[in-house]
Amino acid sequence: MKRLLRLLQYLYCIYALLLFIILMLLIFPLVLLALLLGKIRGGNTIYLLCMIWGKIWYFLIGVQHREIYEVPHNWQKQYIFVANHISYMDIPPLVLIAHQPIRVLGKAEMTRIPVFGWIYRAAVILVNRSNAETRARSIRALKAALRHGISIFIFPEGTFNETGHPLKNFFDGAFRVAIETATPIKPVLLVDTVDRLHYRSIFELTPGPSRVVFLEEIPVAGLTMKDILSLKQQVYDAMDAALRRYRNYPTA
Repeated sequence: MKRLLRLLQYLYCIYALLLFIILMLLIFPLVLLALLLGKIRGGNTIYLLCMIWGKIWYFLIGVQHREIYEVPHNWQKQYIFVANHISYMDIPPLVLIAHQPIRVLGKAEMTRIPVFGWIYRAAVILVNRSNAETRARSIRALKAALRHGISIFIFPEGTFNETGHPLKNFFDGAFRVAIETATPIKPVLLVDTVDRLHYRSIFELTPGPSRVVFLEEIPVAGLTMKDILSLKQQVYDAMDAALRRYRNYPTA
């Protein structure tokens, strides 16, 4: 029975991957057309196209996207969204919650993925954390997006959290930009993505719920660079406590 179930999961994963590629190929010409609209309008249109792609793909593979707001959320307000990072399935929820203009800071190595990488390059602000020059360039791009009224989305852990605990240590970048631009932090939790696709293999994909939880915003007005560590700790503690409410983790 276990072998049969494993075979069915492999077949499901192949089915989901093929759908992923087919849908990406279908929207790719529209992404190219969107680029003609310019950096701002074109980028916003690309996120809309990706949202449509995400909804269709989720429906066809049996993943149920759900948004939970622990406090009312103002979609007219500009934020620096930060989220936990634990799965490749963290990516679809980002476009599904893009109900306002937003740009995601993403790892440059993801552009190597055929088809997906082409659209990814057009949609995100790329960063290579091992290169100081590209890190500085990405920070400038994030600030430029904020100046144009566009919110930004950052994974402060930088890479997958494989510790078994709610979060890894945070990098300073998101909090530095928040203080420098006086933009409030909006923590977001990706609760079920590790259950939908564990980071150990692309053949771990399963159907089921995918909850995104919006926490209370954390203001930064009046803070200076001396407050980065305390701000970072405040956000970390809020996200850690909230993740423990939605999932079971070790206490130490």
